[in-house]
Amino acid sequence: MTDMDRNRTQTPEGQSEPPTQTTTRKTTARRGGGDPGTRGRTTIADGVVEKIAGLAARDVVGVHAMGSGISRTFGAVRERVPGQAKSVTRGVKAEVGEVQTALDLEIVIDYGVSIADVARAVRENVIAAVERMTGLEVVEVNIAVSDVKLPDEEEEEPEPRIQ
Repeated sequence: MTDMDRNRTQTPEGQSEPPTQTTTRKTTARRGGGDPGTRGRTTIADGVVEKIAGLAARDVVGVHAMGSGISRTFGAVRERVPGQAKSVTRGVKAEVGEVQTALDLEIVIDYGVSIADVARAVRENVIAAVERMTGLEVVEVNIAVSDVKLPDEEEEEPEPRIQ
């Protein structure tokens, strides 16, 4: 009987299956050794990635605003409350894993620009910023264009409640 035959297993029907290979990996643990930068774990919150992506998307020429009309209206109301800052995460949703992230962006573009060119530039800018700052691999950036800002349209701001 050869080593190959000894490693074969028998099925209940009596047929032999190919041998399985077992490998053992020898690891050594060193106290205090190795690169200090690899000791421990870093987690990145969804909101951190959303902020980075939101700022990177707004930097692209042709992006007028982020979010849908309703979210922009509510955001304008929130910004009127003293102490509230402009939300940079409006229109951005991130799903963050251990080594990868996926992003959904909702944008309003300026009239007259190429939607395809703006979307491509937004993807490139967002991917570069997120990967550089977080070290996460961006697996996808989905973009929904929810509106086009016409040159003669006024900004969507709610009427003030007090005069």
